[in-house]
Amino acid sequence: MTDERNWAENLTYSARRLVRPRTSDELRDAVSGTGQIRVLGSRHCFNDIADTTGTLISLADMPHEVEVEGDTVRISGGVRYGDVAPELEKSGRALSNLASLPHISVAGAIATGTHGSGDRLGSLATAVRSVTLLTTSGEEKTISRGDDEFGGVPVHLGALGVVTSLVLDTEPTYRVAQYAYDGPRWEAILADYDAVTSLGDSVSIFTTWDDAKRADQLWVKTRAEDVDERIVAGLGARPADGPRHPIRGVDAAACNPQQGLVGPWFERLPHFRMDFTPSVGAELQSEFLVDRAHAPAAIDAVRQHAGRIAPLLHVCEIRSVAADDLWLSPSNGRDSVALHFTWHRDEARVREVLAVLEGALEQFDARPHWGKVFTRSGGEVASQYPRFDEFRELRARMDPSGRLANAYTRRLGV
Repeated sequence: MTDERNWAENLTYSARRLVRPRTSDELRDAVSGTGQIRVLGSRHCFNDIADTTGTLISLADMPHEVEVEGDTVRISGGVRYGDVAPELEKSGRALSNLASLPHISVAGAIATGTHGSGDRLGSLATAVRSVTLLTTSGEEKTISRGDDEFGGVPVHLGALGVVTSLVLDTEPTYRVAQYAYDGPRWEAILADYDAVTSLGDSVSIFTTWDDAKRADQLWVKTRAEDVDERIVAGLGARPADGPRHPIRGVDAAACNPQQGLVGPWFERLPHFRMDFTPSVGAELQSEFLVDRAHAPAAIDAVRQHAGRIAPLLHVCEIRSVAADDLWLSPSNGRDSVALHFTWHRDEARVREVLAVLEGALEQFDARPHWGKVFTRSGGEVASQYPRFDEFRELRARMDPSGRLANAYTRRLGV
């Protein structure tokens, strides 16, 4: 058995071995056979979604290919966003959205429905134009936007095959300014949530839930290079007097420039710089997405449990995600608001609080992020997705022998 662990080191994988193929032939050899397999990305998941009792396959040593082709970019399966972005910039192209970390693998982030922030910006998976998968039968299959089964492929939970390449939409490069503000009032935020998130292309509210009246910070990233200060003033927020880290008291050196300094899209949309490891040490993460229409009520429902949440919390981040039509996307069919929690690594106590938190959010049909810690049963989560049965059928066609199945997918009933 390996001693491989995930990014946060809260999980030791159950695999008998880890293989790191360097060529397509070596990858095919790793996939061939009869045992169970799963693919590792950058390991930035906090549950057992990537676990297996058989063989873990890492694509980190495979050739990193980034090919800009007109209004798209084709990338190989092991590439990270921080590798793609500078190459796009050299060609005058950009992605429309990025997550808070550029360190994560593109394929892994897309497979779990990971997102950035923005009223008009979908999850990272919405940029996918085609996916090429190496199936457990050894067949390489490309599924493209417009194909009948495409909706089930980008967010696939690692259950369909090994992603060998992706084609993503791009747009002309652009520049972004980032601003940080301290102490926006909850009363004003909840009175007009839409006004707050319209302040920029990407907006984040950070809170530790230890102040009933005020959130900690408001971050605004905008292509317009300025912010409607009247709205900011109405929130009772103050311009930060220096760089800020999302977590109170942590050095901001790992963060991308703020204070209105304009820079390339890929050096502003992520919170963190590629050349730093953005960690506060031992942590867990959870996230729940609710229909945007319920955002103020859902945020207030979380606030009612602030006393239980705050002692275990590093920080909570609240962001917007636009609706999409991908079958297993947490923002499928509805504009959404994501409530993200970075916890101290005390899993037993966190799970106790999560059970309370999930109960408070149940009335809002909150969908958990696939790669983070949640306590709801797999069947309950699967029932939140109208096309889950179609995904199950797609999985059976793509992996008829069930070699990609693991404890996580079995809990979901995939």
